[in-house]
Amino acid sequence: MLTVKDFQQMKEKQEKISMVTAYDYPSAKQVEAAAADTILVGDSLGMTVLGYTSTTQVTLNDMSHHAKAVKRGAPNSFIIVDMPFMSYHASIEQSIQNAVTLFQESDVQAVKIEGASEETVELIRRLTDGGIPVVGHLGLTPQTFNVLGGYRVQGNDEVTSNQILEDARKLEEAGAVMIVFECIPKELGAIVSKALTIPTIGIGAGVNCDGQVLVYHDLLQYGVDRLPKFVKHYTDFNTIGVEAIKHYVADVKDESFPAEEHTYTIKNKDFLPKLKK
Repeated sequence: MLTVKDFQQMKEKQEKISMVTAYDYPSAKQVEAAAADTILVGDSLGMTVLGYTSTTQVTLNDMSHHAKAVKRGAPNSFIIVDMPFMSYHASIEQSIQNAVTLFQESDVQAVKIEGASEETVELIRRLTDGGIPVVGHLGLTPQTFNVLGGYRVQGNDEVTSNQILEDARKLEEAGAVMIVFECIPKELGAIVSKALTIPTIGIGAGVNCDGQVLVYHDLLQYGVDRLPKFVKHYTDFNTIGVEAIKHYVADVKDESFPAEEHTYTIKNKDFLPKLKK
């Protein structure tokens, strides 16, 4: 299993970090088999696998449940789990307790927290001091999309780009072990990656980030109909999966399934029950 120190060394050696967002046992098992460097259990599971309309409906129990499944599927991977909506915006004591509960229940290696408010920075500092590695998340922060005015590119003017850089430095100073940058201009992605000593992970932030993250279901086009601009899909399981199920349905209808090789037989047919005429 890779460690925080390994990721730091990868940045120093300019070796790119691959991260995949996965939500359950089979997807995590595949991601680990494919040798991805790290797995993120993202709160995007709300829309992707639970059918919610946004991440704001995801609960702490949802995250714990899915993170434990991912851990079972990828026991040798460095796993990061999202702190869900409003689970770290109450008192500092309650936020710490929520992080501790999620971290301990899921047995992961780090938690991820969006934003850079004074309270968030203090929480990162306190969790780091207590032994819980924290990954930051800046740029488009989906939990606050209502405040941001929707899912839009962030940092595309002088004020907001400088703010993102300032916030990134605050998170680094507080002890964050890496930062995810979502939906920012590629030029800004390059600047923040050079300015920070900790690894940067981009999703719609350009190739000059220290690593990249994509959602399992997006890169396989599995159960998703519309893909963001920053997504590259490597196969189309929507089509492949539907076609396979269609073949199954047709085989059932024409009785070509189950075939002889899919059935069991009894050696002594005398044991079979007799139906009354």
